[in-house]
Amino acid sequence: MRKGVLEYCILSILSSKDKYASEILEALKDAKMLVVEGTIYPLLTRLKNAGLLNYRWEESTSGPPRKYYALTETGKLFLNELNGTWDELRNAVNLVTNTK
Repeated sequence: MRKGVLEYCILSILSSKDKYASEILEALKDAKMLVVEGTIYPLLTRLKNAGLLNYRWEESTSGPPRKYYALTETGKLFLNELNGTWDELRNAVNLVTNTK
């Protein structure tokens, strides 16, 4: 379940702007989701191989080139589906946990 939620969070983070892995990790950290680099890179590769992400290399003024990830059109559609599924799941959990 955590893997699916993490994928959903990564796609959501990338929905507003292309980001490189360190920026994605920082956004997750800001949300109190502690994820290590060893977890994020395989996940980004899996999402790319599934056609949900693509990437481009961009030169950096402070080091080596950076790989920026972006949602593909398929990724955007999939994220919309996940948004609906998340709403349904959240509502179901709220019903169960708020029942006295």
